[in-house]
Amino acid sequence: MKIWQCLVCGLIYDEEKGWPEEGIPAGTRWEDVDPNWVCPECGASKAEFAMVEF
Repeated sequence: MKIWQCLVCGLIYDEEKGWPEEGIPAGTRWEDVDPNWVCPECGASKAEFAMVEF
C-alpha cells in the first residue's frame, strides 16, 4: 500500500485507509481510483498527486 499527496494543498491519500466518505473503500489502490476524481480540499486532479515515502 502506498501514500499519495496532493502537490497543491498537501492532502494525503493513504491506499490502506481509502477515503470512505468520498466513496473509495479502504484498500483501494491509487490506480483504481476513478480518473475523474478530484481532491476534496482544493479540486486538484489525480495528476497533481505524487507518491510519497514517510
